[in-house]
Amino acid sequence: MRVRVLFFGMLKDFAGESSDLLELPEGALVRDVLAHYSSEVPRIKESLASLAVAVNQEYAGAETALKPGDEVALLPPVSGGSEGETPSGQPAGRRRYSSRSSIVRDVIDTQDVVRNIKSSEDGAAVVFEGVVRNQTRGRKTLYLDYEAYEEMALAQMEGLAEQALKQFQVREVALIHRLGRLEIGETSVLVVVASAHRAAAFDACRWLIDTLKRTVPIWKKEYFEDGAVWADGEAFPEEIPRAQGSPGGEGASK
Repeated sequence: MRVRVLFFGMLKDFAGESSDLLELPEGALVRDVLAHYSSEVPRIKESLASLAVAVNQEYAGAETALKPGDEVALLPPVSGGSEGETPSGQPAGRRRYSSRSSIVRDVIDTQDVVRNIKSSEDGAAVVFEGVVRNQTRGRKTLYLDYEAYEEMALAQMEGLAEQALKQFQVREVALIHRLGRLEIGETSVLVVVASAHRAAAFDACRWLIDTLKRTVPIWKKEYFEDGAVWADGEAFPEEIPRAQGSPGGEGASK
C-alpha cells in the first residue's frame, strides 16, 4: 500500500523534501514509517525522541495502523520556543473575522478583530499579540517565516477555542495565526477573549496562547544577518504520543 508522508520545519531540511510517497506492506504501522526514515535520514533518527506524528491530521502513536492513502505527518516541536484568515490564497486586504479560528497570510488587524468580537454584555476583552522582535539570544533578527500543517493547525485551533469557551465560561474567543514572511514589529498570532468578567478572560487568554504554542503544528524559521535556523520548540505535552517508541533504539534528546 502507498501512504503520503509530510515533513515540516527542520525535518523538511533533513529530508530534502516536503513530502514523499512511501510503499508499505499491508498492515503496516506508524513505527514502520519511522523506521524507514530513520534508516534513510540519520538526522531524523537522532530527533525521534522529540517528534510527534499525525495520521490524517490527528496526533497518533507509533502503533497506529495505516491504510492505503493515509497521510502521515512527521512533526518537530512546534513554534512556541522557550522564553529566554481565512484560507490560504485569499487576497490580502482588510476583512472581518467571523470564525473563532483563522490562519492568514496578510496583516492581522487587531482592532478590527476586537471591534467585531465585543458585545454589550461583555465586561472585559483581553488581547494577546505575539509580535516579531528584533533579536533572539543576542542575534539580530531580520525577519521570520512561519509555516504550518494548515488543515491540522486550523482544526487544533478550533478545538482549543471550543474548549476555552467551556472550560473558562467566557462568551467568545478569536484565535488568528499568520503564515509566511513577517517583518519586525508585525503580529504573528492574536488571541482575543471576551467575557463578562476579567478574571475568566485573563485565564482563558493565557491558557489559549500557552496551549497553542505547545500543540498546534506551526513552525517558524528565524533569519539573521549570518544565516537562518528553525526555532527550537518546547517539548510536546505528555498527552501527545512521541515517535521514540519506534524501532531503531531511543532517539536523542533535541
